[in-house]
Amino acid sequence: MKIGILVCGHPPEETIDQHGTYADSFQVLLDGHGFEFQAWACLDGEFPDSADSAEGWLITGSKFGTYEGHSWIPPLEAFIRTAYSQDIPLVGICFGHQIIAQALGGKVEKFSGGWSIGRVEYQLENFDNPVALHAWHQDQVVSLPEDATVIGQTDFCQYAALAYGDKALSLQPHPEFTRGYFEALFDARRSGLTTAGIAQGSTTVDEKKPTDSDAIANTIADFFKASRNASREDSTA
Repeated sequence: MKIGILVCGHPPEETIDQHGTYADSFQVLLDGHGFEFQAWACLDGEFPDSADSAEGWLITGSKFGTYEGHSWIPPLEAFIRTAYSQDIPLVGICFGHQIIAQALGGKVEKFSGGWSIGRVEYQLENFDNPVALHAWHQDQVVSLPEDATVIGQTDFCQYAALAYGDKALSLQPHPEFTRGYFEALFDARRSGLTTAGIAQGSTTVDEKKPTDSDAIANTIADFFKASRNASREDSTA
C-alpha cells in the first residue's frame, strides 16, 4: 500500500542530520507495516497530480497556523476534500489534524489557554489506559466538522483525536516524535516559548518517561489497511 506524505513543515535545521525530516519521522514510525512512501512538500507548493496518486494520505505537522494566509493552504484544503470525497483514507497529525477539520467545515484557533508542550496522557477510544504522546501546539480545533466524532481528549484539549468513519483519522499530539527528537526540538525552539511552555518541556526532558508511539503507529497502520479493504469491498459489491 502506497502512503503519500503531505509535508506541511520543516524541522529546525540543526535537528535534521540526526533526526531527519518530518517525512523521515513518519516512515520510521510506520516501518514494518508493509507500506511504501512518497512525500510531497506542500508548504513549498509541491502537490500530487491527483488524489489517487497514493492509496492513503498522511498530513504532517507544521509551525504554521491553518488560518494563516499562506498560498499553499487553500490547495491543500481542496486536495483534502477531493481525497475525502473519493474515500481515499486520510491521517492528520497536529497541523494535519487541524487542516483536515478546517477543510471539512470545522474551525481552528490559537487557544487562549496557551501551549501544550511535552509528554501528555490522552484518553483515547479503544484503549483501556491513558495513552502518552508528545504534544507541541497552541492551536486547537474548537468547532467540529459535521462528520467528525471525538475519540480522544484531555482537559486541556477537548478535540485531541477525531474519526471520520473509515475516511479519516486525526490526532493533535505527535506519535512520530521520539524522545531524542523532542529534546532536540525543545533545545532549538525554547527561546521562543513562554515560561509555562519551557516548564512543561523541561519536565518532559528531565523525567524521560516513555510514550505509547508504537501503539498509535499500529492504530494508524490498521486504519489505512482497513480503509483500503473497505474500499476494495465497495468496488466489487
